[in-house]
Amino acid sequence: MTNSRLNRRRLLTTAGATAIATGFGGIARTYLSHAADRPVITHGIQSGDVSADSAMVWARADRPSRMTVEVATTESFKSIHSGVYIDALPESDFAVKTLLEGLPSGQDIFYRIRFADLSSPTTVGEPMIGRFRTAPADRRSVSFVWSGDTAGQGWGIDEARGGMRAYATMLKSRPDFFIHNGDTIYADGPLAAEVKLPDGTLWKNIVTEEKSKPAETLAEFRGNFQYNLIDKNVRAFNAEVPMLVQWDDHEVYNNWWPGEPLPINEHRNTKYKSSNALLLAARASRAFHEYMPLRVTPAEAGRVYRKISYGPLLDVFMLDMRSYRGPNGEGKEEGYGPAAYFLGPQQLAWLKRELLNSRATWKVIAADMPLGLVVYYDGAKKWGVEAVAQGDSGPPRGRELEIADLLSFIKRAGVRNTVWLTADVHYTAAHYYDPNKAAFQDFEPFWEFVSGPIHAGTFGPNDLDNTFGPQLVYVKAPAKEQGQNLSPAAGLQFFGHVAIDGATGVMTVTLKDADDRALWSTKLEPKPA
Repeated sequence: MTNSRLNRRRLLTTAGATAIATGFGGIARTYLSHAADRPVITHGIQSGDVSADSAMVWARADRPSRMTVEVATTESFKSIHSGVYIDALPESDFAVKTLLEGLPSGQDIFYRIRFADLSSPTTVGEPMIGRFRTAPADRRSVSFVWSGDTAGQGWGIDEARGGMRAYATMLKSRPDFFIHNGDTIYADGPLAAEVKLPDGTLWKNIVTEEKSKPAETLAEFRGNFQYNLIDKNVRAFNAEVPMLVQWDDHEVYNNWWPGEPLPINEHRNTKYKSSNALLLAARASRAFHEYMPLRVTPAEAGRVYRKISYGPLLDVFMLDMRSYRGPNGEGKEEGYGPAAYFLGPQQLAWLKRELLNSRATWKVIAADMPLGLVVYYDGAKKWGVEAVAQGDSGPPRGRELEIADLLSFIKRAGVRNTVWLTADVHYTAAHYYDPNKAAFQDFEPFWEFVSGPIHAGTFGPNDLDNTFGPQLVYVKAPAKEQGQNLSPAAGLQFFGHVAIDGATGVMTVTLKDADDRALWSTKLEPKPA
């Protein structure tokens, strides 16, 4: 499928089609039958990977249709800036996304999407309008939010409790964009219709067929993405805030690694028909890229890691800590080789190169897993290494070798103002990495901020590994008497907010909860390049 820029004549034609689609004028009746016969946008609209002059937009139809996207700088669409079209076909589950180019920088952009039935092109559905703000060309102030972990551990959409209401809370901040740090779905987490809470009340999930069992087929993975888009808060947020997204493990299944034979993960009882993780991961990756508004990398169609430039103040480096890792074993590797890969050599070389070439004041590294927190492969037995930290607080080994190499490179190359943002562990925390208190000391101090879940079970806190000297500055996690896997009703759902001042370059990081309470905040002064 290819997209095509619309000329003025086509834009005038499609603008007329909007009038037909919305029923304006008596002529509409000669083109359209009943509303039920029109193509429908089934799961809202989304935008993502916004730059100074471009952005991705996404929608899904209910049938083979042609999606037309019109772009304007005002909500009235009085003057249409540009437009594209692309066909929604069964091969992509009628989900389509396209790149809008040639946009003005630092501008509110409105986009209008509608579908025309391919079997009856004059049958046009109702349009939906979304918006985003392009990155500035000057030192305009920038703000964004980040979190991870959506619809996990059995906690789906309970409409009586407001659904996924933390998304509505994030929308109140009117951020320029949202970084979703992964676990965008829980493909391995089927939902029960009712779950009894400690206070005796019931959590009542909406349950779809695809969410009633762990995902194995492509249709089931697609259904997991569709499920989250049922929620009105998510759809409203997606229409207003562009997303920068990465994936982690639950897009496939808990703690997977490429080539993992099934079933060997002792803390998972699911009996998969596949003999290893790769087939499941391939299906999951296809669904992820179909349903998420991230840019396509021609050289590697399924690639997740990429850089998003958002003006002179900010570059965002989206990592993939899942696709290129070695086995989740005991983590005893002393030397660097395939068993110790985490980012993998190619991604690591890319990250070094892009950090070195970055001229932005701040370099935000979005990681789907934290650096210094101990995450076990088998949590019940506290065995094996799932994240970076080896758990021995000693010199770097195993997966820590890549991070040690990266941190030393950042120091030697004089890369200033790096900040790590992550999720995965289902609580919120602020860690200051101090080489003077670390087993490995060849790096400059830096901050790592953890947030999430945005709508999933709350856990933690995890132990810190001292290899890179993380100091716990703030943490909000379940109290011991509360236990683990707290539902969203407990109120321990978290996201982070970042504001960069255009005049001073100062970055303010605030950790917040679903009720929009500021739990903790700090101001970071940029160092000169």
